[in-house]
Amino acid sequence: MKHTTINLKKNFFTPLSTELISAQGCTAELFTYETGIEAIRLTNQRGHLVILPYYGQMIWQAMFDGVDLTMQSQFKVPRRAKDIVGTYGCFMYHSGLLRNGNPGPNDSHALHGEMPLASMDSARIEMGEDAKGPWIAVVSETEYLMGFGDHYRAAPRVTLRPHEATFEIGMEVKNLSLNPMELMYMCHANFAFVEDGKIVQPTSFNPVDTVVRSSVPAIVKANDEYLARLERMKHNPSATEVVREDIGCDPELVFYLKNMKKADDDRVHFMLHRPTGDAFAVSYNPAEFSHVTRWILANNMQKVCAFAMPATCGVEGHYVENQAGNVRTLASGEVACFNVRLGYLNAAESMTEKSLIHTSR
Repeated sequence: MKHTTINLKKNFFTPLSTELISAQGCTAELFTYETGIEAIRLTNQRGHLVILPYYGQMIWQAMFDGVDLTMQSQFKVPRRAKDIVGTYGCFMYHSGLLRNGNPGPNDSHALHGEMPLASMDSARIEMGEDAKGPWIAVVSETEYLMGFGDHYRAAPRVTLRPHEATFEIGMEVKNLSLNPMELMYMCHANFAFVEDGKIVQPTSFNPVDTVVRSSVPAIVKANDEYLARLERMKHNPSATEVVREDIGCDPELVFYLKNMKKADDDRVHFMLHRPTGDAFAVSYNPAEFSHVTRWILANNMQKVCAFAMPATCGVEGHYVENQAGNVRTLASGEVACFNVRLGYLNAAESMTEKSLIHTSR
């Protein structure tokens, strides 16, 4: 199949859903939400993704085999906002790129940086075929330019195949400045909270490998009970191997995962195994990501189990991460590429994935 590219324009999008392309078992429909935000529904034989091509290329929803992978929230549709908390209901957003994490007392950056709500300059749909078979992708691009500051191009990408309920999220960043550029990136995938779901990971649940975040960001309302809970988790993080509301996920629980082992495919694999036998999955190349963070939250406003968020740094904000040596630098003209494979596995697929994790080396 010849590689096909369709360059999109904002006037292609209307409140009435319009099928733009259908081929090789995949379709792409364009529409706008009532908030005016443009969206693409990519559909294959197992489900669909809703992607916001001009709004940070968020994935607003992921649903496969009738299962919604997306965090539960009060946001029914995406909203125009000044920061990510003003529209916090999506399945995935790109966190970074110059700054990432919760800003601390010595930081002035927005929560999770400038990329989550970035206004993208262009978007396109690509279709093609490779050794694995046909694929369809949404690609967006934005050029960040600040007088007396940084200058980069970011190109996020989502790729879906006809018969698979997992998909690929990519990010390419090029430093267009003549000066070095700092880089902090996280693939912030907000999976649904699964009561009695079991986290399967290629590292232990002991306090050395599953490290609770003891610092409390400003957006979290802490009390003595919460601080005591963090202290308990510090010594016994294995209590979170099975996800339940009664482990105390309000306020949030955040963990840094260490000493991951690679599977035979040289990737790191994580899985949230649902009681029904199916699962959510995340895998990545550890050469691209030096860190991975877990975020669990369940209250009457939102529920989420972001069980594996690959990143180049932690979430303590620029000042702390820089002091810890976790901020990457891109030289002038240098390109950084990231790829995460994630999504849904049926019961049979989950058993194959589980065997990969259990034979990790």
